[in-house]
Amino acid sequence: MKKWLISGAISALALTTAASADIKIAHVYGKTGPFEAYAKQSHDGLMLGLEYATGGTMEINGEKIVVIEKDTQLKPDNGKALLEEAYGDDEVDLAVGPVSSGVALAMLPVAEEYEKLLIVEPAVADSITGANWNRYIFRTGRNSSQDAVANAIALAGEDVHIATLAQDYAFGRDGIAAFREALEGQGQSIAHEEYVPTDTTDFTAAAERIFTAMKDLEGDKKLFIIWAGGGNPMGKIQAMDPSRFGVEIATGGNILAAMKAYKDFPGLEGATYYYYEIPKNDVNDWLVKTHQERFGTPPDFFTAGGMSAGIAVVEAIKKAGSTDTEELITAMEGMEWETPKGTMKFRAEDHQAMQTMYHFKIKVDDNVEWAIPELVRELKIEDLPIPVRN
Repeated sequence: MKKWLISGAISALALTTAASADIKIAHVYGKTGPFEAYAKQSHDGLMLGLEYATGGTMEINGEKIVVIEKDTQLKPDNGKALLEEAYGDDEVDLAVGPVSSGVALAMLPVAEEYEKLLIVEPAVADSITGANWNRYIFRTGRNSSQDAVANAIALAGEDVHIATLAQDYAFGRDGIAAFREALEGQGQSIAHEEYVPTDTTDFTAAAERIFTAMKDLEGDKKLFIIWAGGGNPMGKIQAMDPSRFGVEIATGGNILAAMKAYKDFPGLEGATYYYYEIPKNDVNDWLVKTHQERFGTPPDFFTAGGMSAGIAVVEAIKKAGSTDTEELITAMEGMEWETPKGTMKFRAEDHQAMQTMYHFKIKVDDNVEWAIPELVRELKIEDLPIPVRN
């Protein structure tokens, strides 16, 4: 009996040791809610990134990777509580997520409190790696300034007047602030700004104010729209015939489902984070081929982002030779790694991933169900003067 008890205790200890040897990652993201499509892409991409970077083993140095999913339902309080649960009860080594900037801002202090890493993907607001940043935050996703600077380069020019429309929350406000600053860097200003609630469905009043502000201006006139989730106002505003005031709609890239609406805007220009046909590199080739085989569709905007985060996790742990937070921070500051978009680099000052963006022009092909953002110019890291805001 004693021998059996000792044997059982040793077996239990071995199981505990084996379990504790796992590399545990929490994916805290809005699996359900308005950004569900973004969330699925992000998670699929994360898993593909981990698979790619480990050569299909899902192990690093013989230790198994375990991913724990937690659904914020796009609520900041949920994000905060679930991240606390992940770091505390689940004892994860690090976390990835979330989808929403508002949820991300609630989660940042938790990473600092628990002294554990949070790799932000794909939430965009500048304040995440800006005013609200702490040293436990790294971001693989692009920030508002990267969107803004790239779009300013794509849209600005002599005798070009630009008005803006955005959602009235962190993503929209930060995005326009960064866009305004980027335009000022090129000697231009925003002609008029409008902000509307995230659930707005009637854009008549906002559009009329924009048209009134722009109708007497001379030169090219563009309305630059920043929008996340459903209810994109492009079609509704186009139905109001902005061309009677000489106004053209402009916007950045988006997920493929949203790009269907861009078919009404041939020639529209802007800048995008990713479109599966643009980057030419081995990682993207693997992603496009594998995603097509498994899901029957090309990889999307946030699939590429999730994959970039997954690869970053593996490369950081390999480089650190550990999951210790301080050793990971040391390894990740200045770290370069290959992604579907090419080389990314974590800037040491604010842990924001520096990355390529793409100036595009919309082409319509009747055989393709979404509009095609054809590459005009690749905007490399050195082409994008992204401010440090922390």
